[in-house]
Amino acid sequence: MRNAMHQQVAVVIVSYNTMGLLRRCLATLADCRLPLRVIVVDNCSPDGSAGMVRAEFPQVELIALDANVGFARGTNVGLAALDLRGPAAPYVLLLNPDTEVRPGAIEALVAFLDAHPRVGLVGPRLLNPDGSLQAAAFRFPTLMMTALDLFPPGEVLPGRLYNSWWHGRYPQEGGSAPFPIDHPLGACMLVRPAVINQVGGLDDAYFMYSEEIDWCWRIRGAGWAIWQVPQAEVVHVGGAATRQFRWKMLVALYRSRAQFVDRHATPWQRRAHRLVVRVGMLRAVLRSWRGFAQGRISREELRAHLLAYGRITRL
Repeated sequence: MRNAMHQQVAVVIVSYNTMGLLRRCLATLADCRLPLRVIVVDNCSPDGSAGMVRAEFPQVELIALDANVGFARGTNVGLAALDLRGPAAPYVLLLNPDTEVRPGAIEALVAFLDAHPRVGLVGPRLLNPDGSLQAAAFRFPTLMMTALDLFPPGEVLPGRLYNSWWHGRYPQEGGSAPFPIDHPLGACMLVRPAVINQVGGLDDAYFMYSEEIDWCWRIRGAGWAIWQVPQAEVVHVGGAATRQFRWKMLVALYRSRAQFVDRHATPWQRRAHRLVVRVGMLRAVLRSWRGFAQGRISREELRAHLLAYGRITRL
């Protein structure tokens, strides 16, 4: 078994236009007692993120791309810079720039992998900036989960379903004991090099969203377990980059979900998924028209809503 206090961890952070958050993220890594190799892959951020890393964190390896290639491809660029073969290969921490790693979190994740050789990937407990719990452990997507997203519990369906097993949640989340999951939220994931060597990196056909779900599907299919370790706590702002392009990212979200369903579902499940999404988009269109008629949204907002919902319907 490896000695956790001497295990090197390679941290790969893919950033886009989140300079202030990236600065705080990198600063929190200084509290880690393990040797870290930190790589920032910047997706051609126009806000000066790359220059900030060069000036303020000279120990960080910066890969400044000349285009925004998305999260999955950016992550694979970072992974390609690592030597993941041999006994000295590091554990790999995929970390979002809008996170703050609390002291001891990386050490707890590493210790768990050291103690459980058949666990291939672990995620931490995620917290909102106010310290409240953020959902970070999920089942693989199902048709019921899609329906609950589009017809929210408390509005159309019973509210008690929202945080239930039916919505892909784990009742253990919030407790103190580690537990097995299908996949974590992709904001922070520690993975063994042997897993990456076996299943490969992220599928860069996913530009944004669902790439960690697809990756974990392949990891689980290769026989590895995935767990959440609540003793490791990471603050996650969430959506810092994607909020800049709200409607474009909504379309990207449903496109990535459709990609996942097309790859991993049966034909009838694919048809049912598209039907539920189209009915959900029709409901969203009607809600937007009602909001416009009642003066709650502007004509420009209505147009943005309708364009996004129309594109999602055609996926």
